[in-house]
Amino acid sequence: MTILKETRENKNKENKEDKENVAIKKKMTTHKPAQKTVINIDDEPLLKPNPRRFVLFPIQFHEIWHMYKKAEASFWTVEEVDLSKDIPDWENKLNDDEKYFLSHVLAFFAASDGIVNENLVERFSNEVQIPEARCFYGFQIMIENIHSEMYSLLIDTYIKEPAQRDYLFDAVENIPCIQKKANWALRWISDKKSSFAERLVAFAAVEGIFFSGAFASIFWLKKRGLMPGLTFSNELISRDEGLHCDFACLLFSHLRTRPSIKTVEAIIIEAVTIEQEFLTSALPVKLIGMNADLMNQYIEFVADRLLVALGGTKYYKSENPFDFMDLISLQGKTNFFEKRVSDYQKAGVMSSRTSLGNNAADNMFTLDADF
Repeated sequence: MTILKETRENKNKENKEDKENVAIKKKMTTHKPAQKTVINIDDEPLLKPNPRRFVLFPIQFHEIWHMYKKAEASFWTVEEVDLSKDIPDWENKLNDDEKYFLSHVLAFFAASDGIVNENLVERFSNEVQIPEARCFYGFQIMIENIHSEMYSLLIDTYIKEPAQRDYLFDAVENIPCIQKKANWALRWISDKKSSFAERLVAFAAVEGIFFSGAFASIFWLKKRGLMPGLTFSNELISRDEGLHCDFACLLFSHLRTRPSIKTVEAIIIEAVTIEQEFLTSALPVKLIGMNADLMNQYIEFVADRLLVALGGTKYYKSENPFDFMDLISLQGKTNFFEKRVSDYQKAGVMSSRTSLGNNAADNMFTLDADF
């Protein structure tokens, strides 16, 4: 029995989902406030024309530079992930529902990193004028390519039938629930009216909310002792994406003119609604034995942490329902870098010429940070 389950029931749902996709896109056009904040680029240190943008030193934005060095020190490649033990688990320990769920999650991830990179190449890297941030974006583009390669390799390893592989690789066109998430992100790339700050929030939501539930579902498999290669790659990728989300929040804090908290909330709430629908209706987590209500609560918890990191307050006031997620890298002030699960900190990269980061208290990993 094919894991894609292309039954008549699924095909009948496509027309309904397509209509919902159109409806939600129409609804999303209302996300912008009635009165737009006028932004003067010359008043924004990150965005104003910078004749010294071609020269890196002296460093002017030390927090941003330090974030780049964290990313650089966390470099890894797909060759460091052993998938040999995953195949027996996939073939003998996962049922058809679990295979269906995982294959579709991987299909979403395989396309999503390319969408993030398109935004970085076409918009953010061109708009941001300070070299410290451009260094980070350049490195992020590379690591997103590694993520994309990893997800493609996972699909290639688990899915043996060429037609099924092609179906998953073309998920943005073939699978309506994945298309809906992709369209939301792509709309922000093409949006010429929204400010840099609004789009920064939107892509923080993509990497901080759209990825969160899928990361959690794969960590659920780790709790069960299954698929060690997949779950290890999930640890590495979730750490990277947590850092990218943190970086977006850091840049947001450096902007002098920011959208209202209501506007930020509207963007985050929109992303939460789509993610909850994705994992509780379109691709329900019950397929792998997870509780849908708890998954909804977890997505709200992650959204609250992101809202606080962006200078707002908790909207949902939801607690983390998954104790096994205490080690995932998408929680607010968690120190993603020092938390690393293996020796993927490159030797000497983080040894600074200044005292930045040398304070032991700065490097302490805690899980009890309160906002």
